[in-house]
Amino acid sequence: MGRLTGGDPSLLRRINSAVVLHALRSADAPTLTDLTRVTGLSRPTVEGVLEGLVVSGLVVESAPEGGEARRQGRPARRFRFRADAGHLLGVEIGPHRVAALLSGLDGRVVGAGSREVAETASCDNRLERVRTLVADVLRRAGVPRGSLRAVGVGTPGIVEVDGTVRLGTALPGWTGLALGDRLKRSFRCPVLVENDANAAVVAERWKGAAGETDDVVFVLAGLSPGAGSLIGGRLHRGYGGAAGEIGALHLLGREAAPETLLSTTGEPLHPLDEQAVARVFAQARQGDGRAREAVDRFVQRLVHDVAALVLALDPELVVIGGWAAGLDGVLDPLRDELSRYCLRPPRVALSLLGEAAVATGALRLALDHVEEQLFSVEGAVTARR
Repeated sequence: MGRLTGGDPSLLRRINSAVVLHALRSADAPTLTDLTRVTGLSRPTVEGVLEGLVVSGLVVESAPEGGEARRQGRPARRFRFRADAGHLLGVEIGPHRVAALLSGLDGRVVGAGSREVAETASCDNRLERVRTLVADVLRRAGVPRGSLRAVGVGTPGIVEVDGTVRLGTALPGWTGLALGDRLKRSFRCPVLVENDANAAVVAERWKGAAGETDDVVFVLAGLSPGAGSLIGGRLHRGYGGAAGEIGALHLLGREAAPETLLSTTGEPLHPLDEQAVARVFAQARQGDGRAREAVDRFVQRLVHDVAALVLALDPELVVIGGWAAGLDGVLDPLRDELSRYCLRPPRVALSLLGEAAVATGALRLALDHVEEQLFSVEGAVTARR
C-alpha cells in the first residue's frame, strides 16, 4: 500500500477528477464557470482536470448553444460527459432462459436480448448460450466488446465473493462452478456475479417498486423461493452469501416441500416445471377447487417464509416477484397474515420489473462498480491504495 498524505498530488488529482466528472454527468453541458461554482474548485484546477478527461475520452467539448453562437465575442466553453465512452452489461442466467441488457455509462439501456434454454442443459451448453446471446446483443447495438467496462451477472444459488457458486441446485452442474472465472475468459473487464434474488432487489430499488427505499426485502417466489435484502440501502449477502435462502425453511419443521404443496394430483411437481405451475395458477383462477386449495397452501407457505424475514430484518417494504407476482389477489392474504405474525407489518407490493428484474439488477451492479471507480471520492482513495 502506498503511503497517503494530505498533499499527495496523484491522489488529489484523482479526487478532483472524480468531483468534476460527477458534476458533468449530473448537468446538461455545463460551462467552465458552472463547473467551478458547483465543485468549489479553482478555475485552473477545473481546466486541468477537463483536459485530462477529454484526453481519456470520458468528456467532450460541446458546440456552443444557439444563442451563444450568435452573440459577438467568444462563446462560453461547454463540456459534456460521454455516456458512450464505455458500456455495461447485465446478464441473467436462469433455468429456462438467459437474458442480457446493454447500457452506456449513464445506465440507459441501448440493447437487450434473451434466449430460451432447456432446464436440463449442461453447464457448458448454458454458458455457450450466454456467449452467443451477448455477441448478438453487442452486434445489434454496434458496440465493440472492448467497450465493456464491467459485466454483472445474476444466477440462482449461493454465490461467493469471487463468483464461485458454492451451492446451486436449480441448474445442472452449477454447484462448485467457478462462474466468475469462466465468464472472465469472454471479457476483458471485471465480471461481478451475484445471486439472482440479490440482483433483483437492487433492480427494484433502482427502477422498480422500491423506489429509494433503503430497507427492502425482495422475494423471488417460486417452488424454491429465495430473497434478497437491502439494509440501510446496502445489499445484505450474509457471511457466506447465503442470506435469504428461505426455500430451505420447510426443512426446519419437516413440512411438505413447496412442490408438494402446489400439486393437485398428490405427485410433487418438478421444481423447475414452470408450465405445470402456470397450469395450477390458471386452474385456480378458473375456479377449480383442488387448484385453489393448492394455491392457498402455496400462499400460506410464502407468508410464513416472508414473515421470518420480516421479523428478523424489519424492512419498510416487501416486494413480491417471481411466479407469485402473477397470482391474482396475492397481496391481500400476504398483508393480512403479516399483520398477524409481525410486530410491525411492512408495506407489500408486487414487482414492477417482472422477468427483467434479475438482468436489470445485474446491470445496476456493473454500473455501481464503474461509478465507484470513476465518480466517487472513496473510489479514488481506494484505487490509490
